[in-house]
Amino acid sequence: MERYYQTLYNYVGQIIELPEADKTSIRQLFKPFFVPKDTIIESAGQVPQYHNFIVSGYMRNFHLDTDNNEITTDLNDGPRFFTSYFHFMNRTVSPESLHCITDCELLRISRDDVEAGAKDSLTQKDYTIQILQKHLYEDKMRMTDMATLSADERYRKFIRDKPGILQHVPLGYVASYLGITQRHLSRLRKVIVS
Repeated sequence: MERYYQTLYNYVGQIIELPEADKTSIRQLFKPFFVPKDTIIESAGQVPQYHNFIVSGYMRNFHLDTDNNEITTDLNDGPRFFTSYFHFMNRTVSPESLHCITDCELLRISRDDVEAGAKDSLTQKDYTIQILQKHLYEDKMRMTDMATLSADERYRKFIRDKPGILQHVPLGYVASYLGITQRHLSRLRKVIVS
């Protein structure tokens, strides 16, 4: 399990240097958790209970549209924090489900433990704000891309920014994330490979 924690320290260490006291706090508050492939770990219609740090594996957030089609709203691999942030922080019911597409190694922290850690941590508030700002910026860029880029441009940007995902994630999830049909994605892939 040491590898789990070292991965988290390295991730946060890109933002801010973690003092030993905060590393100790992380070890006490974040719990290692292994999730087998194709498991929903947070279901829509519930208040998210955990903030997850992906040590390894591929995860997505999705919701159902009015026709019960799954719409993938976030798709990522580790290392990265991953949850329905707004609903987790505000303890509100989320319309999204959190799905482990592959086997996932996670570190999880409950909402109560986030608050407990914030009282004693020297750096948690600083790195949490910076990580949240990064995710908000990524969400804003994704919305801008969906509104301004063609399907071809979105796909090219996706393979440039997240090349590993295509090798481990079903194309249907990628197509949904890009806002296109799976058939359209297959055509784009053939054109780009040619």
